[in-house]
Amino acid sequence: MKVQRLVAALVTALLAGCGPATVTTGDPDPSAVRHTPQRAYPVGVQHFVVDPDGPRPLPVTVWYPAVVPATLPAPATAPVPATPPAASTAPPAAQDAPVVRPGAPVAAGRFPVVIYSHGLRALPEMHAPLITRWAAAGFVVAAPTFPRTNLRARDFTRDDVRNQPADCWRLIRELVRLDAHRGDPLAGHLDVDRIAAAGHSAGGYTTAGMFTSGHSARLRSGIVLAGGELPGSFAGPVAPLLFVHGSADPTVPESVGRAAYAHAPGPAAFLSLTGQNHGAYLTPGHSGFAQILATTTDFLRWTLYDDRAALHRLPADAQLPGVTTLTNRLPP
Repeated sequence: MKVQRLVAALVTALLAGCGPATVTTGDPDPSAVRHTPQRAYPVGVQHFVVDPDGPRPLPVTVWYPAVVPATLPAPATAPVPATPPAASTAPPAAQDAPVVRPGAPVAAGRFPVVIYSHGLRALPEMHAPLITRWAAAGFVVAAPTFPRTNLRARDFTRDDVRNQPADCWRLIRELVRLDAHRGDPLAGHLDVDRIAAAGHSAGGYTTAGMFTSGHSARLRSGIVLAGGELPGSFAGPVAPLLFVHGSADPTVPESVGRAAYAHAPGPAAFLSLTGQNHGAYLTPGHSGFAQILATTTDFLRWTLYDDRAALHRLPADAQLPGVTTLTNRLPP
């Protein structure tokens, strides 16, 4: 009960102010991507709206593994290290800023899906540096713009965070429909039985709020960045969870994230960034970004591709003395 009272009090503090931190090339080959991809993909991006005429229209940005026509030159990108200087045995991911092309054809195969939730007064593209690197590593990332908490919301309502887990489930249902719709560019490319949820700040609360009693088994895992839990979180089927938090976060204190970690019933890990705030570590080049990218990518590869090697790499990839520490109760 003490933990519940603490979380309830600090949800109010969170809601008081947290912010940012086409056509296919043909029928996809369902066997093309069944194991962890061994190369980094270029990234495509497209947009659609869920329930455009309903009471809560939900604009969605989707980043996905793509193919780039040979006739189009790749634009220059500034390299940003994705891993610590030490050598890694991980399959190549997006170690440089990925090439992103609107409407590029989707790469062959079916890819697991990540639902990414933004924080208060934020937008999905504010975390594109992290999201696009996940897409380059072989995941489709669908990021909704929530109607009453986004940066441009006319009727901004911080309490609307409590309605956002249901928005995410509406998005999942729409992705299931799109995957079966042969006329859609994403059709046949979405592994809708392998879904993770992730989010920052209020989006982290939104992510936790998806793991309630009776949630669909499609939802395999979750990543909570600088967030906590909503009432009813972690009451459903057990799923692995990864928590990431700055130890000096003034908006959502690290104790809130640790309380959520303690409450999570299954395999879980807590990555703490020493002395860091509410989300600067999500910026490429900032201290801790390399560890966050490596750790979250390992976690997604393990939980969505069943990649045990990624699970075994995760503790080493997560920790850099003086920058990060990892607490975990993951499988050996």
